[in-house]
Order: sequence, then C-alpha cells, then structure tokens
Amino acid sequence: MEAGSQRESDPIVIRPSRDADIDAMLAIYRRHIRRGVEEGAEEGGMPEPDDLRDRRKNMRNRRLPHLVATSGGEIVGYAYAVLFRKRPAYRYTAKHSIYVHHEHLGRGVGRLLLQALIDACAAAGFRQMIGYIDADNAASLGLHERFGFSRVGFLPGVAYRYGRWADSVMVQRPLGPGSTTTPPPLLGR
Repeated sequence: MEAGSQRESDPIVIRPSRDADIDAMLAIYRRHIRRGVEEGAEEGGMPEPDDLRDRRKNMRNRRLPHLVATSGGEIVGYAYAVLFRKRPAYRYTAKHSIYVHHEHLGRGVGRLLLQALIDACAAAGFRQMIGYIDADNAASLGLHERFGFSRVGFLPGVAYRYGRWADSVMVQRPLGPGSTTTPPPLLGR
C-alpha cells in the first residue's frame, strides 16, 4: 500500500516495532533528514537498514520502547526512547524521538505516539523524559507542551543546514513522582 492510500478514517494503531517495519521507518526518517527536520540534514551518513535493526535490538534488550503507528496496515510514524546518558546516575531519564510520515501530519499520529512513549517510559521506571526539538518546529513544541513538557533549554546555533544556523529547544517532563522521591535502589539498565 502506498503512502497516503488508506482512508483517513482508518484508525491509528500504536504497537511495538518489528524488523519488518524497518524499511518504512527508514523512509520516514530519510525524508525528515532530506527536508532538514533532523539535525545534520545534508551531511550524508544516511542510516542503513542494518543500523536501525541493530538499534532496535539494543533497545529491545534494554527494554526501551520502540513503537510504530499504523493506519490501514501502513507505517505512518514511529517513536522511541533511549537512555539520556550512559552513566548510571542518569538511568532514570529517557530521551525520546518521534517521526511522522509527511502525508499523515495533523492526524494525531504524533499525539498517539507521544502518549504511548510516556506510558511506556513511566512503566519502565523512568522519572524524567527529555526531548530536543528544532526551534522552528512549532507543531512539535506545541504538542509537547500539551503533554506537560516544559521548555528547559535553548541551544542557539547548534546545527548548520541549508546555509544557516538552526536552534534547538530542550524539553522535559517528569514521570510518576519525578524527582520528588528517592528512586528504587537499582534499575536494571
């Protein structure tokens, strides 16, 4: 089924990603890179299927969420969370990314993926979620604000693409008790 060929009335379903989803996820990601939504857009280094397959395997082994949104059997978006930093002190904080197929923007795909990520990260014991959003991406910034994310940082000129410097906004949201209580002694990550 080609992108955009299903009916807009088809429900959007969120589920864990599978190896069979990799080509569709890569197509979505590569378009974001080519269109400059992703930092470092024109430098090349496009990910290959094995790159994403290995990333998925590593996330699955660490029980980190890697989700897809489907509609009419087609992948219309995907999202995942990784550890914010590798050092043990940061083990309760996840950094997330969301990518939506360009023909499905405005249908609630990002909203459903973000809610599923928040739920999965909270269930996994994370206490904070972090995201980095292109400062020009008003739709993503608004979505994150509606889900309780606060703007906690502004990174001016951190990416150079299409002949100009671009800014990023760092957003953060507590999960569960956040930083108001002591976490369990060990979190298996």
